Amino acid sequence: MQPGQPSRTALSAARLRAAHQVLDNASILADPLAARILGDDIQVSLEHARAHVSGPRLRWFIAARSRIAEEALTTAVNAGATQLVVLGAGLDTLAYRTPLAGRLRIFEVDFPATQARKREMLAKAGIAVPKTLTYVGVDFERETLAETLQAAGFAVGQRSFFSWLGVVPYLTEQAVFSTLGYIAQLKGGADVVFDYGNPAASVVPASRAANEALAERVAASGESFQSYFDTAPLCAKISAIGFRHVDDIGPARIAARFFPESERAAPTRGGHIMHASTM
Repeated sequence: MQPGQPSRTALSAARLRAAHQVLDNASILADPLAARILGDDIQVSLEHARAHVSGPRLRWFIAARSRIAEEALTTAVNAGATQLVVLGAGLDTLAYRTPLAGRLRIFEVDFPATQARKREMLAKAGIAVPKTLTYVGVDFERETLAETLQAAGFAVGQRSFFSWLGVVPYLTEQAVFSTLGYIAQLKGGADVVFDYGNPAASVVPASRAANEALAERVAASGESFQSYFDTAPLCAKISAIGFRHVDDIGPARIAARFFPESERAAPTRGGHIMHASTM
C-alpha cells in the first residue's frame, strides 16, 4: 500500500469482477453493482481484463472466491450468524446487494484511504449504504483487529462470518495468523473464507511463469505479495488454533466447478479458497 492512497489492487479486482459480468455473462457470480460502482470505467475494465497477464483464469478465480464466500455466508446466517465482517473490503459490493443485509450487522474493514475512495464512488453511482453497515478503518500490519472491531460495536459473543478475499497474499504470515487466531477464539463462533497461493517451489513448472508474472505485476503497483502457504501445513495450523472444520478448495475443485471445460486441463495452476469454521 502507498501511504494515504487507495489500494490499486482493489481497483484491479473490481475491474475484473465488472468484466466478468460482460465477458463471461456473469456465469460464476452475478453482481449487478460491479460495473455501477466503477461509473464510466467499464470500457477500461474490459480492456484491463482482455490484456491481463493471467488471461481469463484470474477473472474466473476472483468471481469464484466471491461466489463461494457468499454461499458460505448464506449457510452461516441460516445457522444463526448475525454479523458479517468484510476484511480488506476494497471495492467489494456484497454489503450493498446481499438480501441478507436486514438480518446482519455488517462491518467493512479496510485502510482509511481505500474506504474514503470507495464511499465517493458509491455516492457518485447512487448506491445506497445499508443502515446496518459500519466502516472500520484499520492497518492490518500495525493495529489489532480485536481493538478496532470492538470499538466499532462488534459483539464477540454473537456468531459471525468473515469474508477475507484478495488480502492474505499481501500480508505477512504473522499478520495473517494474528487475524485467524482472533477469529478462532471468538466466543460466539465464526466462519472465515479467504484465498491464498502456494509457494513457487511447490507449483508445477508449467504454471510457475504465470504466477511469477502476476507477482511482478502487483509489485509494480506498489502492493507486493508477502506470504505463500503450503496447503497441508496451513490446514494443520488452522485446526491447531481452534477451527473445527477446515475445507481447502484448491485449483482442481475450482476449475471443475466453475471454469469452462476447455480450461480444466491445468488444474494445478491458481489460488486456493479456504473455508474454516469453529462451529
